[in-house]
Amino acid sequence: MLGIRLNPQEFLARVGEELGRINPAEIQVLADQIYECYRNGKMVFVIGNGGSGSNASHLCEDLGKGTIRREDFDNDSKKRLKILSLTDNTPYILAWGNDEGFDRVFVEQLKNLASEGDLLIAISGSGNSPNILRAVDWAKRHGLRTYGCTGFTGGKLRDLADSGLHVPLDDMGIVESIHLTAFHWVVDDLYRRIGLEGGN
Repeated sequence: MLGIRLNPQEFLARVGEELGRINPAEIQVLADQIYECYRNGKMVFVIGNGGSGSNASHLCEDLGKGTIRREDFDNDSKKRLKILSLTDNTPYILAWGNDEGFDRVFVEQLKNLASEGDLLIAISGSGNSPNILRAVDWAKRHGLRTYGCTGFTGGKLRDLADSGLHVPLDDMGIVESIHLTAFHWVVDDLYRRIGLEGGN
């Protein structure tokens, strides 16, 4: 936790440095994959635990609503992005976690909802969360594309996912903040493509 030894100015400067180290091509890949799902009518699923779970919910909300122009809200013929955060059905998650184990809370939802060609965005700072890895492994074996958002060394997720965004820093809070910053650019890019340009 860098904030325990840095003052606010130093902390913010360090965050800026870390943002500058991110590979922009990795962020572009995520936007392109989500847009391809939109074009093909495929689902996008997002998963994560803790702060990464909050980022999953945030990304889902932003992409679900923030890719549509206000003037299209009542346009029933306007195609919408199909996206769902699997972190948000608390009773479902608790049922699987309590009855069968927490490592099943995401993969069992995918078994109900996912189809070949869908996209799974898996967010894990450590890259080693068992429920994340289990879901990504199942997704890859069933024809879904997988995108992993990691920090630290990237853990197992960095190698397991088809593509991803890696933040090479041993500070979970900054890793999660950088993931969210990247997600906000993705939302803006998809608003341009889907909302402003019509999705063609």
